[in-house]
Amino acid sequence: LVRQIYPLHAEMMRGGWPETVGGALTGRTLGILGYGRHGRPVARLAEAFGMKVIVWARSAPVGTDEFGVEHLPLDVLLARADIVSVHLRLSNESRGLINWERLDKMKQGAFLINTSRGAIVDETALIDALQNGKLAGAGLDVFAVEPLPASSPLRTLPNVLLTPHVGWKVRAVLHEFVDIAADQLAAWLQGSLSKNEILNPSAMDVERNRTGGMALS
Repeated sequence: LVRQIYPLHAEMMRGGWPETVGGALTGRTLGILGYGRHGRPVARLAEAFGMKVIVWARSAPVGTDEFGVEHLPLDVLLARADIVSVHLRLSNESRGLINWERLDKMKQGAFLINTSRGAIVDETALIDALQNGKLAGAGLDVFAVEPLPASSPLRTLPNVLLTPHVGWKVRAVLHEFVDIAADQLAAWLQGSLSKNEILNPSAMDVERNRTGGMALS
């Protein structure tokens, strides 16, 4: 996004030779929302690129932690970050967290990255911020409705980079899921786990909807 790789690639594929000056990550401030198993590795990568990392985590006190990472109130982080990256679980507290008001608190020309859950960001507000120039761009792997509707304005905005909820989908992770499922099934067969401990009721509901009311039992 910062280097404008996608529009440059698209213009090259059309036969052009675009000339532009891209941005750099070094010296910029990355604001991370959620500092758990996903947010921490992102912080390490950002520091390797010479970025300053600031963090908002609901459970952590404001201040500098033992690793030198600065924890800030959410609104302060939004005002200071050049790039905001979302790594939160979806909950009643996080749903719609990034709304009109909070997008307005972000820096003019900032970038928003969401690879967490689509419902954390108010898409209508985000589209407006991208169209009116408040945000310079957004990188999105998750959406409020999936698959993303073909009519969504996000599909036509030049300053948006979209992927279809595949940020987690790499072979190593898929193999890990298979191993976990096999271990849990073996434990269930041995009587050490109940059916409710290995099945996600919400996933069963999704399967019923997909198959017209039928699901594996």
